[in-house]
Amino acid sequence: MTEVNLDTNASTTVLQATGLHRTYRMGRVEVPVLRGVDLQVQEGEWLCVLGSSGSGKSTLLHQLGDLDRPDRGDIAWRGRTLTEMRRRERETYRNRAIGFVFQSYHLMPELNVLENVMVASMVGHDPFAWRSMRAEASARAEELLDAFGLGHRFEHRPAELSGGERQRVAMARALVNGPDVVLADEPTGNLDTKTGDGILDVLAERHRLGLSMVMVTHDPTIAARADRVVKMVDGVVVEETAST
Repeated sequence: MTEVNLDTNASTTVLQATGLHRTYRMGRVEVPVLRGVDLQVQEGEWLCVLGSSGSGKSTLLHQLGDLDRPDRGDIAWRGRTLTEMRRRERETYRNRAIGFVFQSYHLMPELNVLENVMVASMVGHDPFAWRSMRAEASARAEELLDAFGLGHRFEHRPAELSGGERQRVAMARALVNGPDVVLADEPTGNLDTKTGDGILDVLAERHRLGLSMVMVTHDPTIAARADRVVKMVDGVVVEETAST
């Protein structure tokens, strides 16, 4: 795969949404979810998108990560819009610039823990290229899993793990390619309070090391840990505050 340089702008704004609109069709009914969202994510910032179910926050996260595309508006990565990127550049953006952490983990049940983390490194490489880089990718995955307290779980499959362990595997997978921004969609939503706090502590430590994060949640106590909070209601940003 050809290397693509996405760092085209020295601005401290790493990710920017401008005028995002997104409407879904459910049968004969059109459901507007995003109604013109403007948002900026700064270098090294922990931004929390706070809102109730149905407010559009998860849809916004999918737009930022290029998992879905807006009907109107655009996303810019370091000053360059996704619409002006070629297909391969957008693939590189999704795989390398962005890391995803989902509420439901989305681990592959047939793979063990180490393989689930390494799979993110495989994307976009042909078999020959992957053979030459497999050892390095495995070392990165093992280092992350060790850091997350899962060094004894390499050979276990997801069904053998607790919810908190599965989420830590998902976080390791999100970080294995060294992304600049992690997008986290209710990462503690399926966990008890103690386990969820542990997951947030792991993310907070990565943030202190310079990682930018956008996290969506409905819980104000989780939002309070962020540097800045954006509140969404009915598909629009209605309030921005600095977290205390």
